[in-house]
Amino acid sequence: MEASAQSSTDTAFLRVVDLSKSFGDFLALKNISLSVDEGELICFLGPSGCGKTTLLRAIAGLDFQSSGRIIQAGEDISALAPTERDFGIVFQSYALFPNMTVAKNVGYGLNSRKLARSATNARVAELLELVGLPDSGPKYPSALSGGQQQRVALARALATSPGLLLLDEPLSALDAKVRIRLRHEIKDLQRRLGITTILVTHDQEEALAMADRIVVMNHGVIEQVGSPTDIYREPQTLFVADFIGAMNQLPGKALSATSVQLGDMVLDCVAHNLADGADGIVSIRPEDVVPHGEGARSPGAPDVVANANNALDVTVSEVEFLGSYWRVVLTGEKLGDAELIADFSINAVKRMSVVEGTPLTVELPSDRLKFFPPNPDIG
Repeated sequence: MEASAQSSTDTAFLRVVDLSKSFGDFLALKNISLSVDEGELICFLGPSGCGKTTLLRAIAGLDFQSSGRIIQAGEDISALAPTERDFGIVFQSYALFPNMTVAKNVGYGLNSRKLARSATNARVAELLELVGLPDSGPKYPSALSGGQQQRVALARALATSPGLLLLDEPLSALDAKVRIRLRHEIKDLQRRLGITTILVTHDQEEALAMADRIVVMNHGVIEQVGSPTDIYREPQTLFVADFIGAMNQLPGKALSATSVQLGDMVLDCVAHNLADGADGIVSIRPEDVVPHGEGARSPGAPDVVANANNALDVTVSEVEFLGSYWRVVLTGEKLGDAELIADFSINAVKRMSVVEGTPLTVELPSDRLKFFPPNPDIG
């Protein structure tokens, strides 16, 4: 699905207009249009090979587009060399100069500005303070941890006060705990500086945690653009629903614009555009499956099925403890051969004494049940 990802086009800081990029016979980007507001942190998210890094490199001028335009701060920069564009960039690999001290790495981009040495030293000290490394100037990169090296790379990218910050998988080489801490630090720093930022990642959690808006890409096109909440709660395509978070995907058939057949059941669902009788995929997130049962009459537990049409009797066939919740596999006569995955809170599992073999009634809320056309890319 191709989508035009417009924000406030007339006031956008960066605009990409009908941009395409070919490598020989391979079309990596297909008529991409996108607007980024000043001060926004926007994330290009998608699987390997979807075109997100190619789009970032085109914006930076590192790989020129085959067609289309790039406009930054009202200026058409489509044909400008990277050195003539107003951006700083941070790569996954840090790309620090190993034979230079941290201070010299950070100040490298200032050399062409012909500033007085005192002004350069002051700017470097300011940036190292900004990224939490005020005493690391005399050190060499090899003496720093991966997270510290990435902070140095970020300080170097910010040294010339660019209008646009480009982050290409900046955290993917770090271990999980460092990655989580650094993503919060980068988000906070971006907010304080108010710098327009584009982040490329394949990590959905990173995108959801950091971005103001997410651009989900697949096969060189934009599938959907929206806030993290919109992308997660209101996916517009089966690809987005599948790529972001966990999603039940069960074969069904359209009965009307707001109802579907799943196994032997007729379920109410969110309005869709498929023709009556069309085959498709019934989707609901595991955490949206509502459990009801004998224990559900305990205080604070749901004891009334809001939509009787969407209630079904099931049996727990598997349980898996995942720390903050239990993942439960449900089977039932009306589901046929299909299995339904549900995520239940620890308290709900304890209340209802959920173990393998437990009979339950579950509700599939109609406002969370979606119906999509099949996607051949999803097995």
